[in-house]
Amino acid sequence: MNRELLNNQERVNYPANLFGVHFPFRLEPTIYDTAGRLSGDYHGGYWLMYRLEGGGFYMAPDGNQFRMSSPNGYEGTLSGDAFGVTVCMYSYSELSFSRNSELSEVCAEQYHLLRELIFEHPEAEAILRAID
Repeated sequence: MNRELLNNQERVNYPANLFGVHFPFRLEPTIYDTAGRLSGDYHGGYWLMYRLEGGGFYMAPDGNQFRMSSPNGYEGTLSGDAFGVTVCMYSYSELSFSRNSELSEVCAEQYHLLRELIFEHPEAEAILRAID
């Protein structure tokens, strides 16, 4: 998978460059809320942040596994990384319909960049079932 873990300095700058003030005020809270809605195993914690080839971004909780139930009926257990990808896909989709056109455009673009990563992910089948 073509991704790079962000270091402490990049954790601030990279998302800010992509999302501006929308990252701390809209995207991060949406991601955390979505994680809680999709998994009773999620109770907060440290999230890893990744840069994707082509300017993409996603976050994943630093945890082993999360049982999840998605609105489409999927139920299963995902690694922390696969769960993060799934949560970000749901969050980007939701925010792509935001009334803020700047945020909606960035989230729509991020959705498509992250979707490309899914096909290279070891848990691609489960992620795709969870988001479709």
